[in-house]
Amino acid sequence: MRALAGVEDEEKWLAEGIAGIQHNAFFMHRALDANNLREVLKYSALMLSELRTSKLSPQKYYDLYMRAFDQLRQLEIFFKDESRHGLPVVDLYELVQHAGNILPRMYLLCTVGSVYIKSKQAPSKDVLKDLVEMCRGVQHPIRGLFLRSYLAQVSRDKLPEIGSDYEGDANTVMDAVEFVLQNFTEMNKLWVRIQHQGPGTVREKQEKERNELRDLVGKNLHVLGQIEGVDLEMYKETVLPRVLEQVVNCKDKLAQYYLMECIIQVFPDEYHLQTLEALLAACTQLMPTVDTKIVLTQLMDRLSNYAASSPDVLHEFLQVEAFAKLSNAIGKVIDTQLEMPIVGAMTLFVSLLTFTLRVHPDRLDYVDQVLGACVVKLSSVPKLEDSRAMKQVVALLSAPLEKYSDIVTALTLSNYPRVMDHLDDGTNKVMAMLIIQSIMKNDSCISTADKVEVLFELIKGLIKDLDGTNVEELDEEDFQEEQNSVARLIHMLDNEEPEEMLKIIYVVRKHLMTGGPQRLPFTVPPLVFSAVRLVRQLEAQGGNIAGEDVPATLRKIFQILNQTIEALSSVPCPELALRLYLQCAEAASDCDLEPVAYEFFTQAFILYEEEIADSKAQVTAIHLIVGTLQRINVFGVENRDTLTHKATGYSARLLKKPDQCRAVYACSHLFWVDDPEGIKDGERVLLCLRRALRIANAAQQMVNATRGSSGPVTLFVEILNKYIYFFEKGNPHITPSDIQSLIELINTEMLSDNGNTTIHSDPFFSSTLRYIRFQKQKGGVMGEKYDSIKL
Repeated sequence: MRALAGVEDEEKWLAEGIAGIQHNAFFMHRALDANNLREVLKYSALMLSELRTSKLSPQKYYDLYMRAFDQLRQLEIFFKDESRHGLPVVDLYELVQHAGNILPRMYLLCTVGSVYIKSKQAPSKDVLKDLVEMCRGVQHPIRGLFLRSYLAQVSRDKLPEIGSDYEGDANTVMDAVEFVLQNFTEMNKLWVRIQHQGPGTVREKQEKERNELRDLVGKNLHVLGQIEGVDLEMYKETVLPRVLEQVVNCKDKLAQYYLMECIIQVFPDEYHLQTLEALLAACTQLMPTVDTKIVLTQLMDRLSNYAASSPDVLHEFLQVEAFAKLSNAIGKVIDTQLEMPIVGAMTLFVSLLTFTLRVHPDRLDYVDQVLGACVVKLSSVPKLEDSRAMKQVVALLSAPLEKYSDIVTALTLSNYPRVMDHLDDGTNKVMAMLIIQSIMKNDSCISTADKVEVLFELIKGLIKDLDGTNVEELDEEDFQEEQNSVARLIHMLDNEEPEEMLKIIYVVRKHLMTGGPQRLPFTVPPLVFSAVRLVRQLEAQGGNIAGEDVPATLRKIFQILNQTIEALSSVPCPELALRLYLQCAEAASDCDLEPVAYEFFTQAFILYEEEIADSKAQVTAIHLIVGTLQRINVFGVENRDTLTHKATGYSARLLKKPDQCRAVYACSHLFWVDDPEGIKDGERVLLCLRRALRIANAAQQMVNATRGSSGPVTLFVEILNKYIYFFEKGNPHITPSDIQSLIELINTEMLSDNGNTTIHSDPFFSSTLRYIRFQKQKGGVMGEKYDSIKL
């Protein structure tokens, strides 16, 4: 209620002030119309006396001031026309100084002073100096600020700058600068003094009011930045030292922060670069409560943009040693401001690194130096728990990845992994994912074992459990995404030199084997395929290559593969391990290493026998084994017979009859390889097909016994297609009569189905018969072979 009453009172006082201005302005305008100077001065002074109030907040006082300002513009027009008031401007300037109250007197004096300067009857510097000195008579902070703001406004177009009408022998640019600097100094003192007005209980309100008045002070710096003729030397020797002296000496948090911000924004970038040392020295002298990191960040952003604007300015940064100065200043600020939170220090390092990457992208030593300073600061903190600071560290680590398209460049930074060590486990994983994404995005290839070692140290949060973490507690979807990213990364590790590639495989394997049973199914397959790729590369180059450190031999690589897959099979993940064993067996066959290929097949069979119990998994495994064995031609008769016998035996022992049937007729391909040098044992092919036919017949009888109908004839049709395949391939043991008999069998089975009286209703069977008719009609050698088959 008290606050509401205060607002109502203020509105009332503002209304009374506006009414007073309007009342006196009415009589002033009547005097203006009558050209009555005495009455004009009388009522204008009374009007301006309304500005003497101390009851209004800065915002309300501004409303009152603008009402008076509008009337002063009319008054200035009257003063310019000597024919209306009959006094020379010099006499008028003396006359208004006799006004009864200091505040109306100074407003009238500034208004007449503006006319006096414009008349050029006196040097503008003398009038300006007189006005800025006499304004000291008003020491009330708010009233004094608005008075000096009015002085700055009416004198802006009358400063003796280069190219202006008031430049001359008696007036110089230095006079204009001196006037603005003096006015700025006095305004800043008044602005700072507001905080000492009234009791301490209203300090928060005072700070808010002061913040509303800051633009009045800052306009002086904007004017300084716009004065024509203020060159670098004048700025360096006069302007900046005077402004910084006021900033440092005022010892006020709000003023220091705002004025430093103004300096950075209003003056040219090249001036900042040439006066960098002075600016940074001032930053280190600011009050500890000033948010120096924002000031320094804005400065570095300005300088970075300046460097990016033209390559021609980069040498200037080297000449002034900008990086060294900024780095030292940031170090001093962090050391002296003991209460600065860790997030503030990290923000400064991010800004410095951004500056470095934009201005000196080729200086990796500078980048590493920034990261090293960050490590020192992080080491002073027991544990980094601030989430905002963590985000800044991630931004710090991400900057080199974004700048350098080649991740190898970032891997050369010795302090990069040391910074990552200070991240918590969750953030460490986020950073590791960003590193992998950068590699994928830029299609980077890491080609040396040393760099792979560094890389895997950086992403260790994805490869193994860090202290205090448990895989079971992780989100399954996130975990799979992380491990798939690691798997993709492994494919980006490559070197055309086999010896170095083998070293890379050793390094990767060393790290991956620490990943635990949940990670190995994701990470082992890409490692195996990388090693198999190296095997094929060696084979293409003629075999083994002896190196100084690690000889790249085929047998050595296959040993690594065997050990790696063995670790996977113990996870357990037998189906995946079996697939990898078969891949390695095929690679060994391509290298003409029969014992190695046989050993991989042996391991695959052991897994099948001991680990794979699920019937569906067994079916898949059998078909994989048969398919791989059919493609391999390295085995001698004895070894091939042993493996083939095993495969056919496993096929016949599957749980479901249809699965048995399909596996057995698939084994027929083991005895007939469509290759000039491949095995062609037609008799054993026929035995497999007949055995498959017996199993299919047994399956049909089981269906008939349980359902009361013969069921589909799909298995018979599939076997028929196998007969046709081997018949066309020239197997002498497959005769047209065999095909004829099988067709008749299928027709009989279809007719015996109680629910089906239409022959050839099975689409697969119909397509098969249509194929046979096509071959018969086609003629030629193949047509003759099919002639004896009756449909």
